[in-house]
Amino acid sequence: MPENTVTEPLAPMKPEDVAAAFAYLRARVVGDFDTACNVADDTGPEQLHRLLVDVAAHVFIPVTAVDNYHGEPCAHSFLAAALGRLLPELVVHGVCLSSLPGAADAISRFTANILTEDRRGVAGVLRQLEAAGMRQAMEAHPAHRTTA
Repeated sequence: MPENTVTEPLAPMKPEDVAAAFAYLRARVVGDFDTACNVADDTGPEQLHRLLVDVAAHVFIPVTAVDNYHGEPCAHSFLAAALGRLLPELVVHGVCLSSLPGAADAISRFTANILTEDRRGVAGVLRQLEAAGMRQAMEAHPAHRTTA
């Protein structure tokens, strides 16, 4: 088994794409299906499905592949990176995960089963991942920054 399979971080998403994907995920997690439907309608279901795949690939992989203690990839990082790479594959190729709700539920289950101790922590972890994704997006797309 390789000590570490982490590669360069992927190109970040645009801020509005991060916001839409995580708005949909958070709405699904708390059972707010009206908001989830509104986000899907505003973004377009096919586009939103693609954004969920992007969230898995562009946010989950880089964030979960880094050891928080030192901020650098470590010997066990390969496991988190492998799990992070598995999720988008399932979302794209899985029969039951090819739908927008199925993809969101898979991300939520991944978060609950791998990144948290219990189901109650999913919303908090999603907020942390959204913040990380938004930081990546703002660094890559500085024109989207607002001035105060």
